[in-house]
Amino acid sequence: MKEKVEKVLDEIRTMLRADGGDVELVDVTDGVVKVRLQGACAACPSAQMTLRMGVEKTLKEKIPGIKEVVEA
Repeated sequence: MKEKVEKVLDEIRTMLRADGGDVELVDVTDGVVKVRLQGACAACPSAQMTLRMGVEKTLKEKIPGIKEVVEA
């Protein structure tokens, strides 16, 4: 499962890096993905929206079994 999540995150990273940010995969346990937002994304006021509407939504669409994405 971790490999699948990393592949999808690679797709998302393109958009995040364009804005000076990034996302690091910390862990995947029982359908819960733990990530760490980095760079501009870590301090951005819209970080939670990016996490929910960008990262979580995309992971849930592409990988069955993902329940939620949380910040580590």
